[in-house]
Amino acid sequence: MNAQHGGAWLLGDTSPSEVFTPEDRSAEHRLISATALQFMEQEVLPRRDDLEAKDWPLTRALLRQAGDLGLLGVDVPEDLGGVGLDIVSSVLVSEAFGRYASLATTAGAHMGLCIVPVLWFGTEAQRARYLPRLASGELVGAYALSEAGSGSDALGARATATRLPDGGYELNGEKLWISNCSFADLYVVFAKVDGQHFTAFLVERTTPGLSPGREEHKMGLHGSSTAPLLLQGVRVAGDAVLGEVGKGHRVAFTVLNYGRFKLGAMTTGGMRQALRDAATYASSRRQFGKPIAQFGAIQSKLAEMATRLYVTESAMYRLAGSLQAEGVAHQDLGRVFEQHAVEAAILKVLSSEALQYVLDENVQIHGGNGFVRDYPAEGAYRDARVNRIFEGTNEINRLLLAGQLARRAARGEIPLIAAARALPDEWLAMAPPTPEAPVALVRHVAAGLRKCTVLLLGAAMQRYREALAEEQEVLTWVADAAIEAYAVDSVALRLARVLERDSPVAAAHREAACLAAVEGALRGDALLRRALPAVLDGDTLRIALAGARRMLKVPAIDQRPWRRDLAAACLARPAAVFG
Repeated sequence: MNAQHGGAWLLGDTSPSEVFTPEDRSAEHRLISATALQFMEQEVLPRRDDLEAKDWPLTRALLRQAGDLGLLGVDVPEDLGGVGLDIVSSVLVSEAFGRYASLATTAGAHMGLCIVPVLWFGTEAQRARYLPRLASGELVGAYALSEAGSGSDALGARATATRLPDGGYELNGEKLWISNCSFADLYVVFAKVDGQHFTAFLVERTTPGLSPGREEHKMGLHGSSTAPLLLQGVRVAGDAVLGEVGKGHRVAFTVLNYGRFKLGAMTTGGMRQALRDAATYASSRRQFGKPIAQFGAIQSKLAEMATRLYVTESAMYRLAGSLQAEGVAHQDLGRVFEQHAVEAAILKVLSSEALQYVLDENVQIHGGNGFVRDYPAEGAYRDARVNRIFEGTNEINRLLLAGQLARRAARGEIPLIAAARALPDEWLAMAPPTPEAPVALVRHVAAGLRKCTVLLLGAAMQRYREALAEEQEVLTWVADAAIEAYAVDSVALRLARVLERDSPVAAAHREAACLAAVEGALRGDALLRRALPAVLDGDTLRIALAGARRMLKVPAIDQRPWRRDLAAACLARPAAVFG
């Protein structure tokens, strides 16, 4: 059993040597990151206004430039026209694109929702036909899954694929909210063969009967295309099927796991940009005779923004390392992502909500200037809102990850029930750390959050059994506990790795980790007070609440020195707070 996926990490301590951290990036990784960031800085950001005006030829030209640099083909093997780099390299490219959300959305739909399904599920002929041109940017891809009546319920699609005598299919229906729709060349389209067999198809733009609709008037992402796709008597050959007839759910859901992971990478890029913008603005904006960066309220905001970034990238690189450790070829990664579905959903929820917090605080630090379009803070705030809807809403992701944890436990794939029964003896042995031992503090909270998640899920499974799937509030609480546990556990492991290396910015790591742990413990305690009464009662509830308090107990600590020091690091090194 891999201790890094499927929730297995809940059941014991992970060795720091088993995880990948941002500090483990190689020289080649840093070169790839520099290339992608330079592309964004020199080619994309100066053209933001034109992109916001929906200059699609410019968008396509930028994608072609990105293709020439190898940025679009990081996931594609060299023999299929890509550069065949590792998963961490793919993360770094997505982080760079995340500096401008509209291009991140365009590139994400092209790379993650078109290139990846062709790579993972395409035949040799389909891969040879499309991947070289997709990797170069000659072709642009799109992904047509959602419909008016089937957003989160993807299998409720009504688009049809009628079998033809020549072995082909005729597609009819309408797809909604399709990124890249107005200018894509190749669409991954989902429809039901004979009205019941959910299936994926590759459909070229030039196919008669296929037509993009009018652009949606969106809250944000004005520099990306979002439109409906109309299918009226669209005839495709039998070899247009992607994967197998009736197995479209495998294509859809596996690719969405990948999309959730990559969304985490894009959001960290957005957070890093916002933190830099906020620190730079706070240093220059003067009120009451001095820069607002000198005020404690602003310093606390910067510290919290940095902490949310630290937590998210710790979790993201941990997941990237776990995926990479499987050591399989790019075209075989679909199976690996299925195994990491719990962690991908955790990262999606964690990252999208952290980004929204960071961008909201960025607007607040900018004050009135954050509310006008002259400053990037306003646009970034609007653009980020959709991330909690993309790749499955955060509500759906919470239900998915909690449900999958319960199913794995019920099947015996993770011995969660036995672990839950052993908790009373364990929490009696847990001694809370002192404020003078920050590393022990972070490890204590990480262990406590893991055990509390086991306690809550185990009790929920025993109380509701097969009916647990209908208790969405309980599943949501379980998911929140698991998200908090994975986040702080990832931070604890990263901090241990950093302190082994005697990093010159170790202090910033310690401060961010301690803030994450203390706040995580407080949130975890409040969560369990809400959740445990839904799964336990009487003396059992009182004992469980007492045990949870012990597992999450942290000393009363004055956080101001941590926050002030971390804010100082943000102001001194706004582009590289943690190195």
